[in-house]
Amino acid sequence: MRKVHIFEAKSGDVLAVDIYGPNGAVLLAKGVKLTDSYIRGLRENGIRHIYIHDIFTFDIEEKPTISPVVRQQAVKKVYETMTELIEEQKAVQRVSSLDLGQEYQKIFKEILDYLLSRENLLINLSDLVISKGYFFHHSVNVATIAGVIGLAKGYSSQQLLDLGVGALLFDIGMTQIPSALWAKKGPLSPEERRIISHHTEFGFELLKKQNNISPSSAYCALQHHERFDGSGYPHKAAGKYIHEFARIIAIADVFDALTSPRDHRQQHSPHEAAEYLCAAGNTLFDYELIKTFLKYVAIYPLGTNIVLNTGYRGVVSNIFPEYPLRPVVRILQNPNGETLKSPFEIDLRKEVNVTIVEAF
Repeated sequence: MRKVHIFEAKSGDVLAVDIYGPNGAVLLAKGVKLTDSYIRGLRENGIRHIYIHDIFTFDIEEKPTISPVVRQQAVKKVYETMTELIEEQKAVQRVSSLDLGQEYQKIFKEILDYLLSRENLLINLSDLVISKGYFFHHSVNVATIAGVIGLAKGYSSQQLLDLGVGALLFDIGMTQIPSALWAKKGPLSPEERRIISHHTEFGFELLKKQNNISPSSAYCALQHHERFDGSGYPHKAAGKYIHEFARIIAIADVFDALTSPRDHRQQHSPHEAAEYLCAAGNTLFDYELIKTFLKYVAIYPLGTNIVLNTGYRGVVSNIFPEYPLRPVVRILQNPNGETLKSPFEIDLRKEVNVTIVEAF
């Protein structure tokens, strides 16, 4: 598979990665041949890049961080919970009658079991989601990233569950904000930002009413927009006064947001998002947690387009957790931009003088 911009997609291209809708259902499955109508629909639904198979990359297969089945079940539950709360006029009062704790512990256990079954914990979030589904899939991505960091830190089973539940529900307060605001495509006014900022407190109030959700999980909702230097909200907490779970979720939240297509923001590559986090270490984010996170993220995911310092172009065909910056690159074009009749691969772990100068 290889990544292409949606405007480069052509009728007849074969989709290499599933595309999901808001509730977790597959809208277009990998293996489908694209038509002009499909491509037009994907553009209209906010899809900016897709993964396709061609004769040079058909054997490069995605390695999802969590299985499609687990993802679909988790997104479906988040979708049901959030839409019910959005639609229910008396949601804050009614939420106490729900049992979110047990339901979301079960969901996160499935995510955790899948993570533990993998050979490595490498985070490779290549799932494609239409724009209306971002809110729901984002929570599952954040929980997946948080779970990897929690495992890397050696958290106990109970700590992992509390972190996971908090991560799945960290943005639940957004259901109490007018949907026109958080779905707005253009820039927000200062007053609109002030209104949206209250979602952290709304979320905390919703979660602390639950008998089976720990205070640690509730603090994920309250503090995920606090920043390490005290510049965040709602209380301008700083450093160790921000719960560690919330510091983890802040990193996961920003990384997934930066690498996802958004109507109001440029989509960044994983290596660009990683550079941003590093630059903000111990100012906006906990640098020790960032270092832990970066050990487990695929900086150059499979199918990423690469330009080398030699001028050759290709796609990432294999990645190694212990060498995140040195993948195997399948060379498809020479420095003149001509497509090679016989592509070849370069293992950057062995070619120390060859470096990646661009990735997209």
